[in-house]
Order: sequence, then structure tokens, then C-alpha cells
Amino acid sequence: MIAPGSTIGILGGGQLGRMMAVAAAQLGYKVIGYAPAGDNVAADLCHDFFENGWGDKPALAAFAAKCDVVTWEFENVPLSAVEMIPAGMLAPDPRALETAQDRVKEKRFIEDMGGRPAAYMAVGSDDEFKQAVERVGAPGILKTARDGYDGKGQWRVSSLRDADSVRFPGKSCVYESMVDFEAEFSVILVRGTDGEVRFWDSTANVHEEGMLATSTYPPSASVSAQIEEARQLAARVAEALRYVGVLTLEFFATANGPVFNEMAPRVHNSGHWTIEGAATSQFENHVRAICGLPLGSTATRFAHVEMRNIVGEDALTAHEILAEDGEAHLHLYGKKEAREGRKMGHVTRVGHAAG
Repeated sequence: MIAPGSTIGILGGGQLGRMMAVAAAQLGYKVIGYAPAGDNVAADLCHDFFENGWGDKPALAAFAAKCDVVTWEFENVPLSAVEMIPAGMLAPDPRALETAQDRVKEKRFIEDMGGRPAAYMAVGSDDEFKQAVERVGAPGILKTARDGYDGKGQWRVSSLRDADSVRFPGKSCVYESMVDFEAEFSVILVRGTDGEVRFWDSTANVHEEGMLATSTYPPSASVSAQIEEARQLAARVAEALRYVGVLTLEFFATANGPVFNEMAPRVHNSGHWTIEGAATSQFENHVRAICGLPLGSTATRFAHVEMRNIVGEDALTAHEILAEDGEAHLHLYGKKEAREGRKMGHVTRVGHAAG
């Protein structure tokens, strides 16, 4: 067990790290962060923050020397940087990062676990892209194999003819068929050092322009009927990766059952509702897990919960939400520039108590 008063290191300086730092402080831990220079909003809540590049080996070594355990808050931390941290200090296991950072590797891994992703084909050239559209079919979507998130690095293809208008980006990609789905949902679990797994209730997720807009509980009946199968896959994934901490798998609810979309080896935007809506938030349980503490209850506390992202300039008037009747919880991330398409915060609205 990592005793309270010890130091948790977080690789990454974004809002997930910021909320993780809040949870860590409540449990009596110190937090230091590490990320390249930028709008590192987590730094405001850290005891110390290393603003150095991912390739700065001396800085990474100095960071690790101050930590008792190290985790990450986003999945695009370079593996070369993670490898500079002593393996016994890392949680989750870096294999989760290695798997999630490559969409092709991730899909093959999910298939090995008995899951079902959308039909896909690995693509390494413009000719292979055209072949993939012919074999997999259209409509579909071309995604960079690495570094894409929130709709970035993605190009929709509505027909074979339309593929001619998409310029291949010159890097490893994957082409996926579009999925005819009734709803999108997440399975979020926490796994402790002893292998115990607990799940939060799943929300129905609505995306706008490739970015999560809302997560709502309870989900529709079509989602509820597929949660157990999706949870079984998520548990197998966590076990195979020897995972410790919070893990998220996203799914499409289809007429033929859950179709895997992608994995996030970290706390997740669709789990922000757990801060007010669950007995123990995803952030607190992640801290508990990586420190070897007993896991907290994941029970939902309200009959209705909705999390809505606050994006771009909507953040400038977000405080008006505080005048609403009912119970609305506003979280602003302290980002300096309200750019279009940038997550600036979220609001969680809860209904009457469950039970």
C-alpha cells in the first residue's frame, strides 16, 4: 500500500489530471505532474510540476525520484517517456498504453479477447486506402492509427467515389466501416491491485462532431440489455493487461449486440458524472486502486444523472448555470483560451435520490 502522505506522480497536465489531483488531496496524498510546456491546468493543483519535454531523460528521472507511484491522465504519453519510470512504480501496466496507442493493435487485441470491433482494415498507403474502401465497404471512416482523439485525425468516406476526395495523410491508418447503431455507451471499471473489479453504471453517450457532448443515466433499454456482455469483455481486457486503476471501453449498441469502438486506459470524460452521481468517483477510485487502498462503492446515487460538456466560448457564460433550479454542479477546468471545439468544463445535473 502507498500510504497517505506519499506522492503520486501524474504524466500529463490536462483536466483529467486536475480532477485526479483533487481526489488525491482528499485522501491525503501529494501530487506532482509532468508534461511539456502548455496550458497545463493540472499544475494549479500540484505540489510541484515538471514542465519538460517527453524526451528529457534527466527531467523524467528527477520527476520519478520524487514519486512513490506514477500514473497517467491521457493515453498518448510516449512509451519512451513511460519507460524512463521504474516499472514497479507505474500503474496501470504500460502494456495498456502500448495497446491503446495503436488502433490496429487495439482492435486485434479486442478480437483476441472475444470482442467484436467494426469491420476494419489496416492502411499504410493511398492504394491500400482505396482497397480498404472496396473490401470493407462504404460508408466508413479513415482514422490515423495513432494520436487521434475527439474527432481529430478522422475522415468520413460516404462512398467509393468519395474516397478520391480524401487525401491519405501519409501515416499508418485504419479504415473502419460505419456502424448502424441505436446508441453509444461506455463501460467504466476500476480494478484493484488484488484483482477486484467494480463497475459503474453505464451511461448513454451522445457525440457531436466527434466529441462527447452528453452522458446520461439511465440509458435506454437497448443499451441496458447489452451492458452485461460488454462488461464481461471489459473484465477480460483488464485481467489480460494486469490492469490497476480505471479503464474505459466504448461501445455501440446495435441490433446484433455490443460492437467495440475504442479503449481508454484512464479515467474518462463519460465518467465525469461519477463525481456527484456515484458513491465514489472514478477519480477517487483510480487513486485508491493505484495506491493499493480498498476500492469504494460505485453505486449510483440518483435516479437521473446527466453530464454535459462545456465547449469553447460557452465557458464564458457557464456561471449562469448556477442560477438554475435543481441540482447542477459546474466544473470549469481553468483553461486560458476558449477555442472552438475545446473542452472547457462540464456540468452535471442530478435528479432525485435513487431508491
